[in-house]
Amino acid sequence: MTRVPPSRRKLKPIHILFSFLFLFITAVEFSCASAQHLLTSEQTTLLNLKQQWGNPPSLRNWNASSPPCNWTGVHCNDNGSVEWFELISKGLTGHIPPFICDLPNLRNLYLSDNFLTGEFPTVFYNCSKLVEIDIAQNGFFGRFPDDIDRLSGLMWIDVGGNNFTGDIPPAIGNLSALMYLSLDNNSFTGSIPSEIGNLSNLETLDLSSNDLEGEIPSGLLVLKKLDSLTLYKNNLSGRIPSVIQSLDLIEIDLSMNKLNGSIPKDFGKLQQLEVLNLFSNHLSGNIPTSISQIPTLKNFRVFKNNLDGELPQEIGFHSKLETFEVFENKLTGKLPENLCGGGTLLVVAAFSNNLTGEIPRSLQSCYSLDSILLQDNSFTGEIPPGIWTLANLSSLMLTGNFLSGELPSTVSWNLSRLEISDNKFSGQIPDSISSWTELNVFKASNNLLSGEIPTSFTSLSQLSVLHLDRNSLSGELPSEIKSWSSLTTLHLARNKLSGPIPQAISYLKGLLDLDLSENQFSGEIPQQMSRLRLSTLNLSSNKLTGRIPFAFDNLAYENSFLNNPDLCASASSPISNLHNCYTKSPHSQKSSPKIIAMIVVLSAFIILVAILCTMIVYRLYLQKKHKHIVDLTAWKLVEK
Repeated sequence: MTRVPPSRRKLKPIHILFSFLFLFITAVEFSCASAQHLLTSEQTTLLNLKQQWGNPPSLRNWNASSPPCNWTGVHCNDNGSVEWFELISKGLTGHIPPFICDLPNLRNLYLSDNFLTGEFPTVFYNCSKLVEIDIAQNGFFGRFPDDIDRLSGLMWIDVGGNNFTGDIPPAIGNLSALMYLSLDNNSFTGSIPSEIGNLSNLETLDLSSNDLEGEIPSGLLVLKKLDSLTLYKNNLSGRIPSVIQSLDLIEIDLSMNKLNGSIPKDFGKLQQLEVLNLFSNHLSGNIPTSISQIPTLKNFRVFKNNLDGELPQEIGFHSKLETFEVFENKLTGKLPENLCGGGTLLVVAAFSNNLTGEIPRSLQSCYSLDSILLQDNSFTGEIPPGIWTLANLSSLMLTGNFLSGELPSTVSWNLSRLEISDNKFSGQIPDSISSWTELNVFKASNNLLSGEIPTSFTSLSQLSVLHLDRNSLSGELPSEIKSWSSLTTLHLARNKLSGPIPQAISYLKGLLDLDLSENQFSGEIPQQMSRLRLSTLNLSSNKLTGRIPFAFDNLAYENSFLNNPDLCASASSPISNLHNCYTKSPHSQKSSPKIIAMIVVLSAFIILVAILCTMIVYRLYLQKKHKHIVDLTAWKLVEK
């Protein structure tokens, strides 16, 4: 019988099973050993990082008694290896050490809003899997590395709010996978590298709040995936690129630069645009009508430019506009009727233009409105009545127009600022003004308001600024001030107010600015007003009498009492235009012609009487002397 060599013997199934089982157990043991080794290694690395970053209390649970995947801010993959950590606002200090890349699977690193310092951490070049870096709001400084493209797999980087300087390196345009680039709030100089236009995957670009100059590269606005472009607060100049192909743009902010030229018509192609901020530049020309056709537009801000022409009348009609700010331009024509067509408008700010016509009546149905700012234009007519009572209205500023009408009896419960100076408003201040409980600032100077100031007005506890000067108000001021506890400024000059200055004014502890000039106030100034800490006081051109309060008897108030001839000051007063209270006033020394004539006649009469008396006395003297001589002569004759 031939024997089969051992090597060719057929193994039984049970032997094969045991062999595979042995290999599996060996592999598992090796894997577990490797995993345990990796876990231990990463734990050591993280504990060293904690020590490097100052052992902040926020990382107190980073300790050897628990696995890293359970630690604050640490996130692991399915194999238990650290993949990313999020340590935002944790009080970290110091530098980013090279051994951070001993975490072999680190992909995402979020370290914003801490106190980390040093130059840009080029140690990241050794983190082979790193795709997201956020070191914003720290203390990093110096130039951005010219070889930043060594982070070839980078998709997301935010270094905003640091102290980086110098030029933005062109190599940044080689990061082909980059989707998010934020270099805002640093001190970068130079121009924007045109190479950024090569970042075909870029979705967000934020270079705001730097010192960049030059023109905006045309390539930026042709990036197909770009949805947010923020370049505000730089020194960029030149025209905005006229060709715009970044049709996914949702936000454009080019404000606070030195851009000139016109607003591109191509903005109208951006059918997903929600925010368009072009304010504080040198832009000129008309606002393109195509912008009014954008269905998604929410915030439109082009104020502080040199724009002219009429406003697109359909703006707000096709979208849910929230903010419309076009102030400080040279715009003409009417305010668009459908600004609140979407029912979401919060702010209308069109002041300091050349707008005409009436305020759109449609605004009185815009219940979302918070602020209407239309001052310094040429609007006419009356305010649509529903505007006064819009539920959310807090600011209504219409100064410097040709508006007319009377003050309403009721206003929005939320109205805190009402400015209607330099218009043609007339009538009396309604007694129901006491219901304007949230009013903080009321300026109605230079109108045609008449009648008395109602006592109910003084119950507004929130009122801090009140301007009613240059009207036709009359009568006395309320003797009782119920609750002007917040009042700091009171201007009532150039009216027809009369009577005494109420002593109650002395109790307005916060009052800093008081102007009652050019009225007909009379009587003495309440001495209790000395308790006020007035920075400005004007009581000129009234009919006040008596001594000024001692607290105002100094050069700070030298021109506060002009044209009140019966006012006086102390003998040592430095105010030269007031006479001394202890001498006759110049006014009292001026006598009427009748009195002077009477004095002259009386004086002449007295003198005449004195002369007559003197003559009579002298005559009697002569008679007496003559008799004496006669008697003496007779005596002598008898003696002989």
